[in-house]
Amino acid sequence: MQTAQRLKKIPPYLFMTLRNKIKDARARGVDVISLAVGDPVDPTPEPVIEALAKAARDPANHRYPTDEEWGMLAFREAAARWYKRRYGVDLDPAREIIALIGSKEGCHHFALAAINPGDLVLVTDPGYPGYKPSIWFAGAEPYPVAMREEQGFLPDLDEIPSDVARKATAFYLNYPNNPTGAVATRAFLDKLVEFAQAYDIAICYDNPYSEIVFGVERLSFLNAPGAKEVGLELNSLSKPFNMTGWRIGMACGNPDLVAAIAQVKSNTDSGIFNAIQFAGVEALDNGDDFTAKMLEIYRVRRDKVLATLRELGWRYDSPKGTFYLWVPVPKGYKSAAFCDFLFDKCAVVVSPGAAYGRNGEGYIRFSLTVNDSRLDEALKRMRETLPKLEFP
Repeated sequence: MQTAQRLKKIPPYLFMTLRNKIKDARARGVDVISLAVGDPVDPTPEPVIEALAKAARDPANHRYPTDEEWGMLAFREAAARWYKRRYGVDLDPAREIIALIGSKEGCHHFALAAINPGDLVLVTDPGYPGYKPSIWFAGAEPYPVAMREEQGFLPDLDEIPSDVARKATAFYLNYPNNPTGAVATRAFLDKLVEFAQAYDIAICYDNPYSEIVFGVERLSFLNAPGAKEVGLELNSLSKPFNMTGWRIGMACGNPDLVAAIAQVKSNTDSGIFNAIQFAGVEALDNGDDFTAKMLEIYRVRRDKVLATLRELGWRYDSPKGTFYLWVPVPKGYKSAAFCDFLFDKCAVVVSPGAAYGRNGEGYIRFSLTVNDSRLDEALKRMRETLPKLEFP
């Protein structure tokens, strides 16, 4: 039996590889603590669960979802209210918002909706590992755009060769950034819109961590003047409301791109279970206090990890966004080798930076989505087991 040639381009998915490593170790009796995957362990707000249960009991919601590929108008209206309240962004729920089965689906459907075979697509490096496979599935080729620590992990758009920019048709970006934790500024977003206008590039701005910022302004790509003319933003209820398993999000912005994604979805799936969309309405309309509570929990966890890292020799300033810490590896290690060392010494799993792209080498990523007792145990093991580390 032959399989598609396109699959040969796609490496094993990082987080499945990590989960399998953890599963195998636990099967051997190792008490593994994972600080590798960004999957909140804290529960979804109770009112959201109640909204789901109530809607699930209504037989009207047992049929195909309402407004299948676009999502329920009630959900899109709630998303519009949320964007207006949280970001000051005006959106037309009928034309500029579509419901998604999580923002990851949006990354893939954007590629099928906006990219042609043979196209060149810009993608930040390091970057979320899911972008490149979506580009390859569309028959296009990714072009890595370097993000460096000295530039705040923002790509220098002026460094992109003009011949590459002229050929490129799309650009995947993600701020607050996974994996680095960097945040975008209004000045950067303004320049990004100007760049996209100058080269006729469609922007796919993946923003599921938009609410997870510390001491800086929450921003949407759509805050930039002209953003709707050149692209769209993907967002998700996963991170602000601890709903990763619920698989619900939205694409917002350019109405032509939104409609194109709707066309892809109408030929791919039948939409999101109505009950989940009703629960999403509850989260978007009434979940601000919950998000603020989770932000404080992540801040406390960040402070704990930072204190331990500094005790062990790291000189590291915490990023301003996400629930990740993007940490340089000690002297004498590659990222994968240090992850193995940490696992062997402490049974603590973190993500190797090289898995996020060539420019991710030299870093590892810690995730704060673990309960406090397990985080405390992981940090205790590191303090008691690791030697004093040296850094370049």
